[in-house]
Amino acid sequence: MGRLKIGLALWSLGASPDIKTLEDQLRTAAEIGVKGVQLWCVDYSPTLPCVLDPDRCDSKLRFEIRELVQSYGLEISGFCAQLSGPTRFGGLDEEEGLDKRIEKTKKALKLAADMGSPIVTTHPGRIPRDKNNPVYAVIKRSVSEIAEYGEDVGAFFCIETGMEPANVLKDFLEDVGSSALKVNYDPANMLHFGVDEVVRGVKTLGSWIVHTHAKDHNPKTKRATVGEGLVPWDSYIAALREIGYKGWFAIEDETGIEVVESIKRGKKFLERYEI
Repeated sequence: MGRLKIGLALWSLGASPDIKTLEDQLRTAAEIGVKGVQLWCVDYSPTLPCVLDPDRCDSKLRFEIRELVQSYGLEISGFCAQLSGPTRFGGLDEEEGLDKRIEKTKKALKLAADMGSPIVTTHPGRIPRDKNNPVYAVIKRSVSEIAEYGEDVGAFFCIETGMEPANVLKDFLEDVGSSALKVNYDPANMLHFGVDEVVRGVKTLGSWIVHTHAKDHNPKTKRATVGEGLVPWDSYIAALREIGYKGWFAIEDETGIEVVESIKRGKKFLERYEI
């Protein structure tokens, strides 16, 4: 066993609209002492760009950013390409504008592969339990096409947990049946289905899990600081150990409240564990 690979979901420090802001955030990550960063790689909104959006991040800039990350002694754990549809969060479950969102996600997979960290995470939308639900067909078609592209370019498309129970996600993964379709496990998101589901979900999803977010939830303080909420860390880490997980724990805190201090406390908490 060895220490956990502790990283940081870099958007916890805010948006990265340009290279200077990105460098400032990487410097902060290095000062905190994490070993890796997960990078956001699509525009945040029509008016807020992301420097890593694949439609503007050309091959030269991809190389420069990869070198910049390495210059701070950091690795890239993966990328996030979170989109939204016209009426709801997700982006791959609504027909209007769907083809453009599929193509954008494919471009994110190619960017990830080009930069040597071939993991892209997202919430595609809520997967219905009922396979006869019309939304199920839309998500399956979208994800299948993206995953097939992932197979071609050597990248993994990872559905982030939390919008549906683990058993529903497992059935969907089996239904799509792509070797490039994986899971980004977020234990705090799984609290939506009860504390027990945090551990049960790991056992259900098993080897599909290739990346995780280290996040917590305290219903009293509304904070996401790791180790200060309801996530049962001892049993959660033990469950990941049982399935043979050796990947990243990317600390994520989107509360906007004393985030750097929150990340530091979470990192210190996670350093107690081995996997």
